[in-house]
This record gives sequence, structure tokens and C-alpha cells, in this order.
Amino acid sequence: MPGTHDPRRNRLLAALPAQDYARLLPSLEWVPMPLGKVLYESGAQMHYVYFPTDAIVSLLYVMQDGASAEIAVVGNEGIVGISLFMGGETTPSRAVVQSAGHAFQLKGQLLKDEFERTGGRRSGVFHDLLLRYTQALLTQMAQTAVCNRHHSLDQQLCRWLLLSLDRLPSNELLMTQELIANMLGVRREGVSEAAGNLHKAGLIAYHRGHITVLDRPGLEVRACECYAVVRAECDRLLPPSQDCQDGDVSAR
Repeated sequence: MPGTHDPRRNRLLAALPAQDYARLLPSLEWVPMPLGKVLYESGAQMHYVYFPTDAIVSLLYVMQDGASAEIAVVGNEGIVGISLFMGGETTPSRAVVQSAGHAFQLKGQLLKDEFERTGGRRSGVFHDLLLRYTQALLTQMAQTAVCNRHHSLDQQLCRWLLLSLDRLPSNELLMTQELIANMLGVRREGVSEAAGNLHKAGLIAYHRGHITVLDRPGLEVRACECYAVVRAECDRLLPPSQDCQDGDVSAR
């Protein structure tokens, strides 16, 4: 299954031994992930988990008055729905597709069965991968909280753009300033000013919801240390996908 139809476009699935991968493969369902699709709401029972291949899912905390802020992003490095195998069944956050693409859907009970089967005193690869990914995700959540409290909006936007780019096969994002403002929990005017600063510096081009990163190294220099911390922890805990190892990210 080439391109986005290949489950191994997801780093967790790509890292599985052949036997474990073959056991899961018949139960993986390839599904479209349109922009704005809500995968689960706060407090709702979760029935599926998702392994994105070329989509990005935003985990949002929504306040009683409807205001929201992003607490983490999940792309081809991970899984959406960690509460299922961690025993919580529900979560106070909302999962919304931030960048359209595709994912592989797996029934929650099948995931729990596999997680428990490979656990115990001699933990299997899948069990260990999910726990390491959970640690990486918790690091991202903690660093996001610190970043939103201590760093400028320009730095937050740089971090957000870089985290998104890490999960996409190109340097382009389709995202309006209003959506970015909702993700960062700030006013749209602030995002407009921050994006304008990055544009003037020659780091990005922005036109009608289409963002192109022109100078990634420059963006990394302008970002705060939060991006580097999250990236390093993800790289430390999770193996690269086969595509990353082969240098092939062009097949779609």
C-alpha cells in the first residue's frame, strides 16, 4: 500500500516488529481526516484510536465559555486516544483535525487487548512504544504550558509552525489566522501581528490561509527553547519511520 495508504507512514506502526504489525494490519481502517473534523469531545466515551499518516490533530482544552487553547498536536509520530490504553476511557480535551489528511483507525478494544497482551513483566514492543509516546506527549503538553506563560506570541507562533512542519511532508500549511488564534488561545489581531513580523523577516509567506515557510533555520533561531525540548524528547523516545530513514517523504 503506497503513499498515505501505508500504515507505516505512522512512526509507531512503522516501528512494530513484522509479527506484531501483521497482527494489527487487518484491523486498521484507512480514513480521511478533513479539516475541522472532531474525533472526540471532552468527556465523551472513546471508541477508536487514530494513527495519523499525513494529518495533524490538535488536542484542545475548551473552557465553559467556549474559549479554547491547544495543549498538544499529534501527527505521524503518534496516536490520538491515549486515554483508552491508559485506563481513563475519557479525557477533558477535544481532538480536532488541524491539518487535513488521513489516518488509520483502530477499535479501542482491540488496542487495549494488544496493549495488555504485550504488557506484563516482559513488555512487548507495542506496549513500550505506546508508553514512550505518552511520555513524549506529556512533555509537549508541559512545555506548551510553560511557553504560553513565559514567551512572546512571536515565539509561540514559531514553535507552533515548527511542530506542524515536523508532522507534514512539505513546508506548506493551510491554516487561517482565526484558527491559529483559537489554537494558541489568543486574539486574532495578535496572530496577525506576529505573522506579519515573520513575513517581514522573510521567514514565511502568508496568503488567504496558505502559509509557506521560506526559511526554516531562521524560524528555529527565532523560536524559544520550547520547540527544541519537545523535538529532542520525541526523537529520543520514538524511533524514526522507515521513510525518514530512507529519506523518502515524497510518495503520497
